[in-house]
Amino acid sequence: MTRNNDATTYTDESGKFATGNPGRPKGARHKTTQAIEVMLEGQQEALTQAAIDKALDGDVTALRLCLDRIAPARKDSPVSFDLPDIETAADAANAARAILKAISDGDVTPLEAATVMAVIEQFRRTLETTELERRLAALEAIK
Repeated sequence: MTRNNDATTYTDESGKFATGNPGRPKGARHKTTQAIEVMLEGQQEALTQAAIDKALDGDVTALRLCLDRIAPARKDSPVSFDLPDIETAADAANAARAILKAISDGDVTPLEAATVMAVIEQFRRTLETTELERRLAALEAIK
Protein backbone atom coordinates (compact mmCIF):
# COMPACT_ATOMS: atom_id res chain seq x y z
CA MET A 1 0.00 0.00 0.00
CA THR A 2 1.39 3.39 -0.95
CA ARG A 3 0.54 6.65 0.74
CA ASN A 4 -0.32 9.86 -1.10
CA ASN A 5 2.14 11.97 0.89
CA ASP A 6 4.97 9.42 0.97
CA ALA A 7 7.46 11.76 -0.71
CA THR A 8 7.06 14.48 1.94
CA THR A 9 6.83 12.54 5.22
CA TYR A 10 10.47 11.50 5.68
CA THR A 11 9.46 8.09 6.97
CA ASP A 12 10.86 4.65 6.32
CA GLU A 13 8.91 1.70 4.88
CA SER A 14 7.32 0.84 8.25
CA GLY A 15 5.96 4.38 8.70
CA LYS A 16 8.44 5.40 11.41
CA PHE A 17 10.48 8.57 11.08
CA ALA A 18 13.63 7.84 9.14
CA THR A 19 16.99 7.83 10.91
CA GLY A 20 18.17 11.34 11.60
CA ASN A 21 14.65 12.80 11.43
CA PRO A 22 13.23 13.29 14.92
CA GLY A 23 10.02 14.81 13.59
CA ARG A 24 8.80 18.27 14.50
CA PRO A 25 11.62 20.46 15.87
CA LYS A 26 11.49 21.46 19.55
CA GLY A 27 9.54 24.65 20.04
CA ALA A 28 7.73 24.38 16.69
CA ARG A 29 4.27 25.92 16.95
CA HIS A 30 1.09 24.38 15.55
CA LYS A 31 -0.50 26.27 12.63
CA THR A 32 -3.68 26.86 14.63
CA THR A 33 -1.72 28.32 17.54
CA GLN A 34 0.15 30.60 15.16
CA ALA A 35 -3.11 31.77 13.56
CA ILE A 36 -4.65 32.58 16.96
CA GLU A 37 -1.52 34.48 18.00
CA VAL A 38 -1.73 36.57 14.82
CA MET A 39 -5.41 37.33 15.50
CA LEU A 40 -4.69 38.35 19.11
CA GLU A 41 -1.59 40.37 18.26
CA GLY A 42 -1.79 43.80 19.85
CA GLN A 43 -4.99 42.96 21.75
CA GLN A 44 -3.44 41.51 24.92
CA GLU A 45 -3.88 44.64 27.04
CA ALA A 46 -7.46 45.22 25.91
CA LEU A 47 -8.42 41.59 26.57
CA THR A 48 -6.77 41.62 29.99
CA GLN A 49 -8.54 44.85 30.92
CA ALA A 50 -11.88 43.43 29.73
CA ALA A 51 -11.37 40.34 31.95
CA ILE A 52 -10.52 42.58 34.92
CA ASP A 53 -13.57 44.79 34.29
CA LYS A 54 -15.86 41.73 34.15
CA ALA A 55 -14.31 40.36 37.35
CA LEU A 56 -14.89 43.68 39.10
CA ASP A 57 -18.51 43.68 37.85
CA GLY A 58 -19.07 40.32 39.56
CA ASP A 59 -18.46 37.78 36.77
CA VAL A 60 -17.35 34.75 38.79
CA THR A 61 -15.55 33.07 35.87
CA ALA A 62 -13.58 36.21 35.06
CA LEU A 63 -12.81 36.66 38.75
CA ARG A 64 -11.50 33.09 39.01
CA LEU A 65 -9.37 33.64 35.89
CA CYS A 66 -7.85 36.82 37.32
CA LEU A 67 -7.20 35.30 40.75
CA ASP A 68 -5.61 32.20 39.21
CA ARG A 69 -3.12 34.52 37.48
CA ILE A 70 -2.49 36.68 40.56
CA ALA A 71 -2.19 33.86 43.11
CA PRO A 72 -1.97 30.44 41.47
CA ALA A 73 -2.57 27.36 43.61
CA ARG A 74 0.64 26.10 45.19
CA LYS A 75 1.75 22.77 43.86
CA ASP A 76 4.55 22.33 46.36
CA SER A 77 5.66 23.80 49.64
CA PRO A 78 8.78 23.61 51.77
CA VAL A 79 8.86 20.93 54.46
CA SER A 80 10.79 21.58 57.66
CA PHE A 81 11.54 18.99 60.35
CA ASP A 82 14.58 17.50 62.07
CA LEU A 83 16.38 14.89 60.02
CA PRO A 84 19.59 13.12 61.07
CA ASP A 85 22.71 13.50 58.93
CA ILE A 86 23.04 10.86 56.23
CA GLU A 87 26.68 9.96 55.69
CA THR A 88 26.27 6.29 54.81
CA ALA A 89 23.60 4.14 53.22
CA ALA A 90 22.84 2.72 56.67
CA ASP A 91 21.99 6.23 57.96
CA ALA A 92 19.02 6.28 55.58
CA ALA A 93 17.18 3.93 57.98
CA ASN A 94 17.54 6.53 60.76
CA ALA A 95 16.23 9.19 58.41
CA ALA A 96 13.22 7.01 57.53
CA ARG A 97 12.57 6.56 61.26
CA ALA A 98 12.64 10.35 61.70
CA ILE A 99 10.20 10.80 58.85
CA LEU A 100 7.78 8.25 60.36
CA LYS A 101 8.00 10.10 63.67
CA ALA A 102 7.29 13.41 61.91
CA ILE A 103 4.18 11.86 60.33
CA SER A 104 2.97 10.48 63.66
CA ASP A 105 3.60 13.84 65.36
CA GLY A 106 1.60 15.59 62.62
CA ASP A 107 4.56 17.70 61.49
CA VAL A 108 4.32 16.48 57.87
CA THR A 109 1.62 14.89 55.77
CA PRO A 110 2.05 11.36 54.39
CA LEU A 111 2.33 12.82 50.87
CA GLU A 112 5.10 15.22 51.94
CA ALA A 113 6.84 12.37 53.76
CA ALA A 114 6.68 10.17 50.66
CA THR A 115 8.34 12.93 48.65
CA VAL A 116 11.10 13.34 51.22
CA MET A 117 11.58 9.55 51.37
CA ALA A 118 12.01 9.47 47.58
CA VAL A 119 14.76 12.10 47.87
CA ILE A 120 16.45 10.15 50.67
CA GLU A 121 16.26 6.94 48.62
CA GLN A 122 17.94 8.64 45.66
CA PHE A 123 20.63 9.99 47.97
CA ARG A 124 21.11 6.52 49.48
CA ARG A 125 21.57 5.05 46.02
CA THR A 126 24.13 7.75 45.23
CA LEU A 127 26.04 6.96 48.42
CA GLU A 128 25.89 3.25 47.65
CA THR A 129 27.15 3.75 44.11
CA THR A 130 29.95 6.00 45.31
CA GLU A 131 31.00 3.41 47.90
CA LEU A 132 30.99 0.63 45.27
CA GLU A 133 33.11 2.75 42.92
CA ARG A 134 35.57 3.47 45.74
CA ARG A 135 35.84 -0.25 46.59
CA LEU A 136 36.27 -1.21 42.93
CA ALA A 137 39.02 1.38 42.45
CA ALA A 138 40.79 0.03 45.57
CA LEU A 139 40.59 -3.53 44.26
CA GLU A 140 41.90 -2.51 40.85
CA ALA A 141 44.76 -0.62 42.48
CA ILE A 142 45.83 -3.81 44.28
CA LYS A 143 46.13 -5.79 41.03
